[in-house]
Amino acid sequence: MILVLNIFDRAYIFRNLPAHTTAEAGSSVCINRYKIISDISLFSHASHFVRFMVKEGNPDYKSKLNTSLKHLKQRGEYLLFLLCGSLARALSPKWCETIAYKSGDFVFDVLRIRRKIVERNLEGTFPAKNRKEIHAIAREVYRRQSLNLFEVLRLPLVNNEEDASNLLNVEGSELLEKAIKAGKGGVIVSAHFGNWELLGVCTGLLVTPMHIVVKQLRNLLIDTRINAWRTRQGNRVLYKKSALREGVRILRNGGFVTTLGDQSDPKGGFVTDFLGRSSAVFLGPSFLALKAGVPMFLGMCRRLESGRYLVEAKEVKTADLSFCREDIRKLTKRYTHEIEQYIHRYPEEWFWMHDRWKRKTG
Repeated sequence: MILVLNIFDRAYIFRNLPAHTTAEAGSSVCINRYKIISDISLFSHASHFVRFMVKEGNPDYKSKLNTSLKHLKQRGEYLLFLLCGSLARALSPKWCETIAYKSGDFVFDVLRIRRKIVERNLEGTFPAKNRKEIHAIAREVYRRQSLNLFEVLRLPLVNNEEDASNLLNVEGSELLEKAIKAGKGGVIVSAHFGNWELLGVCTGLLVTPMHIVVKQLRNLLIDTRINAWRTRQGNRVLYKKSALREGVRILRNGGFVTTLGDQSDPKGGFVTDFLGRSSAVFLGPSFLALKAGVPMFLGMCRRLESGRYLVEAKEVKTADLSFCREDIRKLTKRYTHEIEQYIHRYPEEWFWMHDRWKRKTG
């Protein structure tokens, strides 16, 4: 599998090197990129696994065995991720769409992963829709999320403004440009809607680089690789745990912070209505905007019939608010309501697979 991956990605690297790059330099790029393969060799970890299995009387046997198995699993996932990425980038967009839709149907009809959650969430949001309508929306959700995965794997193909403009248009970019000219930063709040990863990468190229708030993935190898794709054209990544502290500084220095505002707050600090049910929501985006004294923008990315994406940006009113608990909550309700409207108009675009209402909210 490593050999197949090597062949695919070496071809991809050389195809995308600048014209003036020498053969020696190109080989160096490949060698440096694939040094990690030797570092994470499955054979190396398999040998560790065997040693732990035959070694007796070791008080740390279970913990070391579990650690070894975890590392082995993560490296296997990572190699599979790299292989899938190489294949996705080798295919045409049309082939990717066809395979993605077939894969989505297979997961929906056969594997049925999280299907009950998806249908339950849809039924709770659209009580007037019949079973057939819910079924049709749910199927399309699986297709869109499968396509999102393929498109994320193709992010390394987005190298410049022309590549970005071939994938999506940004309506309302003048609002962001106005803030830039005024020397202000801004908070861009979005949702797990359309292709949110493509939104960050392409808007960063077409309008302005931004700091993207992300949650660290369990597989750190995959997390590192995806972050490299997110930031290769000027964007930066902020992990959630440091987003509030670092975000205020970035905004006051004229930067932009992009975050997803449709997630559930596990601490349940603030509860409001979301899609007809009480939901615990994060106050972070509103805290950042009001604390730093910068505008807030809603940015929603949806897929068009042509296969391209449209990012619609609009300003969320903050002029009548100040930095206090009541106004932070008021602003949160405002952008949550805007997100709700998009989900109601284009339900197939939202990530219904998350068990959004699993936590009791009193």
